[in-house]
Amino acid sequence: MTDRPTPGSGPPDLNQLRTFLAVHRAGSLTAAAHHLGLSQSTVTAQIRALEQRLDRELFERRARGVTPLPYADDLAARLSAPLDQLAAVADARGGGAPEPVHLAGPAEFLGTVLLGALAPLVADGVQLRVATGLTDPLLTELRAGRHDLVIATRRPRGRTLLAEPLADEEFVLVSAPVWADRLTGRDLPAALTEVPLLSYAEDLPIARRYWRHVFDRRLHTRAAVTVPDLRAVLAAVTAGAGWSVLPSYLCRAELDSGALRVLHRPIDPPINTAYLVRRPTGSANPHVAVVRDHLLAATRRLDQDADHTRGAPGGAPAAGPDRT
Repeated sequence: MTDRPTPGSGPPDLNQLRTFLAVHRAGSLTAAAHHLGLSQSTVTAQIRALEQRLDRELFERRARGVTPLPYADDLAARLSAPLDQLAAVADARGGGAPEPVHLAGPAEFLGTVLLGALAPLVADGVQLRVATGLTDPLLTELRAGRHDLVIATRRPRGRTLLAEPLADEEFVLVSAPVWADRLTGRDLPAALTEVPLLSYAEDLPIARRYWRHVFDRRLHTRAAVTVPDLRAVLAAVTAGAGWSVLPSYLCRAELDSGALRVLHRPIDPPINTAYLVRRPTGSANPHVAVVRDHLLAATRRLDQDADHTRGAPGGAPAAGPDRT
């Protein structure tokens, strides 16, 4: 006699199915265990028991998490709606409020645009837990279940995540009026070698992209100042420290007021698309869908407003630069 289930012997246990769905969504046994409040050994045992009962391997174990096999993707698609509905009923009976929505993305875009756009939801009771960082680490954390939604500065590769275009950003070459006046009538970009460059990073990621796209050449200038926060770069440029390339949404007010000037207006300015990224199986938290829909609607309105002023210094709002 043995307690070990034989393949196909009865329906799967509901707890095993819940654990399976948590692992599928998190892409990690450890992250799923944390989410469920279980030990990792318990989660591992439940997944093994479910695989034995179904007589199918569900996940490919890897050094960093697990990857669902095709049958697991199909099973998760069939389980997501009914288990989420069951969880919602349980929450309603217990009087529990939805969990906070975990949102992550570039600090500048989140702080300058998105949190203001989400203010009405917060006033209505939606809770947010906001994290900032670069795209690649944030996408890794999204796969592991640490975030619900991520603003990414590029479309993620593969099929493990769903990405929707959120907004386009335009990059502008700017300086304070004191430098703009000195550069009037001078040939660009050659004359800029005489003016200090301010950058987000030592390798000049935004400026290099601008040079390739607009001037069709490589940028060989060394930065006079580097600071890993575009808001700080903006402040230094506005104070007259030198020139930089910034996303137009970030410096729109300074351009409109005349505190900054655009040094060059290319016919085809560099554009970067930001994406709203989530796991394909969705979330049991109904507020995640509310935040997603509100973000998409809010950025569409921002883009429509920007279309009316495309020729003005401000340009279009968007997410942070691709610094990965």
